[in-house]
Amino acid sequence: MIELPESKTLTIQINDTVKGKTIRNVTANKSPHKFAWFTGDPENYHSLLSGKSVLFAAAYGGMVEIQAEDVRLAFFDGTNVRYYSADEELPQKHQLHLEFEDSSSLVCSVQMYGGLLALGEGQTETYNEIARSKPDPLSGEFSQEYFRSLLGDRDMKLSAKAFLATKQRIPGLGNGVLQDILFNARVHPKRKMNTLSDSELDALFNSVKDTLFEMTVKGGRDTERDLFGCCGGYKTILSAKSAGRPCPVCGSIIVREAYLGGNIYYCPKCQKPES
Repeated sequence: MIELPESKTLTIQINDTVKGKTIRNVTANKSPHKFAWFTGDPENYHSLLSGKSVLFAAAYGGMVEIQAEDVRLAFFDGTNVRYYSADEELPQKHQLHLEFEDSSSLVCSVQMYGGLLALGEGQTETYNEIARSKPDPLSGEFSQEYFRSLLGDRDMKLSAKAFLATKQRIPGLGNGVLQDILFNARVHPKRKMNTLSDSELDALFNSVKDTLFEMTVKGGRDTERDLFGCCGGYKTILSAKSAGRPCPVCGSIIVREAYLGGNIYYCPKCQKPES
């Protein structure tokens, strides 16, 4: 899944690799996927994008956006974005293929679910607009005061996972990066926000900033792949790779548990549930 560290990494790589290239041909929805979301009819993507040059890429939360003149391409959730040079063999199945004039390509495929939006001038889409409108967690605008302001009366009754990783309260912070953020803050995923002390809320805020920063500067997580198909350099503490293994801090066995539509991972000793 594209989350903030991966969107930042992909954006840098896209700007280094395809910025300035002109799109020659577009194939959309070649391999139909029930949960691949397009803007309107994907058959129109070729006429909308062919002949346009890539001006730049930008990251907004967990969304990668490519500006191709007057069209914005937005990729998010389980959309894998890969670059292929002219002499590389392309995958047979994909949901979007952008071929450039030098015969290199960007190929996008969706795992589970994902967005591949082509937004013309003046077009908007809810997910896209929310991601663009909120402060970047790595910026100074995402301050401790701002973080506390997200906690309304109803939100205080939510679990830590529900608060941090749902409703796009913090775009780019999903169930993947959540695990290490909570571990570093020593907060259990099911812990209710109204049970956290001021010092624990401060620790959680600092962990959001520090953990996302480390994941980003290391090129994303080792559970995800970049534009060239390489795993990120950040070694996840809690993920499917660590379930059933000893906690690196205390040696307790890492627990995997289904919760709120996905898996959570936690150390039962370091991240104690509320008493």
